[in-house]
Amino acid sequence: MPSRDAAIEVIERLHAAQARLYGDGDPGPVQELLTDDIVWVVPGSSSIAGTYRGRNEVLDYMIARRVVADGTFQMHRGDVLTGDGDSVAVLTDGTAVIAGVERRWSTVGLYRLRGDRVAECRLMPFDQDEFDEIWTP
Repeated sequence: MPSRDAAIEVIERLHAAQARLYGDGDPGPVQELLTDDIVWVVPGSSSIAGTYRGRNEVLDYMIARRVVADGTFQMHRGDVLTGDGDSVAVLTDGTAVIAGVERRWSTVGLYRLRGDRVAECRLMPFDQDEFDEIWTP
């Protein structure tokens, strides 16, 4: 059961590692923060929707996002909500230029932490239809 500060630190490290991957394509820092058996769930019908299991599938998903956004995808962390367990809710806005148009969206990421690593993430877009439209080039 991580403390609030420890949970925020893991999320900040994850988001920084993702920013690096989305910017220059280096998956190494993200890979180090994921458990071997990670599950990452993206709802909807977009080209990135699905359930990804294990580090390789999760990294492939993130790289696919990088390709769709042509390296412009950025995450803007908002509030981090923690409780007594290993789950953390993170409000996050996203921006990217996709097909020449700047797009914005908001999600809640429901994370399950295991120590200083991420064992699960379930994205919940505020507007699923818009999220699907954005991520379907």
